[in-house]
Amino acid sequence: MAENGADCDVPQKRSGPAKELQNGNFADASSLSERKQRDKEERLAIVLWKQPLITLQYFFLETLIDLKEWTVKLWHRRGLVFTALVLFIFFSVAYSIEGVHQKFVQYMERKFLWCAYWVGLGILSSVGLGTGLHTFLLYLGPHIASVTLAAYECNSVNFPEPPYPDEIMCPEEEGVEGAVSLWTIISKVRLEACMWGAGTAIGELPPYFMARAARLSGADPDDEDYEEFEEMLEHAETAQDFATRAKVAVQNMVQKVGFFGILACASIPNPLFDLAGITCGHFLVPFWTFFGATLIGKAIVKMHIQKLFVIITFSKHIVEQMVSLIGAIPAVGPSLQKPFSEYLENQRAKLHHKAGEGTPAVSDLLRQLCT
Repeated sequence: MAENGADCDVPQKRSGPAKELQNGNFADASSLSERKQRDKEERLAIVLWKQPLITLQYFFLETLIDLKEWTVKLWHRRGLVFTALVLFIFFSVAYSIEGVHQKFVQYMERKFLWCAYWVGLGILSSVGLGTGLHTFLLYLGPHIASVTLAAYECNSVNFPEPPYPDEIMCPEEEGVEGAVSLWTIISKVRLEACMWGAGTAIGELPPYFMARAARLSGADPDDEDYEEFEEMLEHAETAQDFATRAKVAVQNMVQKVGFFGILACASIPNPLFDLAGITCGHFLVPFWTFFGATLIGKAIVKMHIQKLFVIITFSKHIVEQMVSLIGAIPAVGPSLQKPFSEYLENQRAKLHHKAGEGTPAVSDLLRQLCT
């Protein structure tokens, strides 16, 4: 904590259009502001469709500079590079040579692709300063709900692999009634949930690196979110609206509490967490302090909260109670209840379908609701 405090103990406000000493006199602030604005407009004009030659020239120069820096960094870590190269050659040979080990290799390949799939969806969910794809609602949430419904129907989570996870079917041996518990379902979906949470933590890194690079370089980045953040810092004491006060509260927690403040912000559904990444980058919080707290909060704490919510919501007695409540709606209740009941029955039949038999047709719930 002392280290975090020392790293964060820098002035909150940047020296805005500061006055520079030129020929013994201070430059006028307005002229500096105009020059900054002019430089910004010139940078924005350097795009491929307006100035292709200059844009390509800067692109190749920047590429050469980056390649040089990466080469120097890899040379300083040549031991690690050599170890990674040897491991890559070893796994490539093991993957290409036939033998009894291929069963294990194929198992590891499936697990790796499965984890990479959920990590990628997690990155898509959090990347883009709050504009990411809602992959929890579209992918992970429905997957957890399907496993929950199947577990209560089959009285087991030992689904045959394959076809699981592409398709969920009950095992051939009958499960014992009441053998499935909340912890059993949590354990079944823990891997994909944690990988998705780790992906969301990785997706929070761009705001951190952007703000950190801007602070170290001393230049003003052409980014609206970062400009809004600096403006918020300048007017933090006079903020009146709720949104600004909430942002200031997140910024103060991250700056003053350090690791545990970041952990607290990452452990709950928090639409302002992008601001925490910008704050940590701006105040030069160490990378592993920020990423470690974010990873623990999102991949472990927050992910278990979301899993519990979905599993409890789609547990057997809750679903049956919801269907019965739909039927109690006056006038339209029975007509709404019928497609839901038929959908659940078809899903139960599909779970008990054995390999090689015809798969029962699943009713289109939306089509039945419309008719």
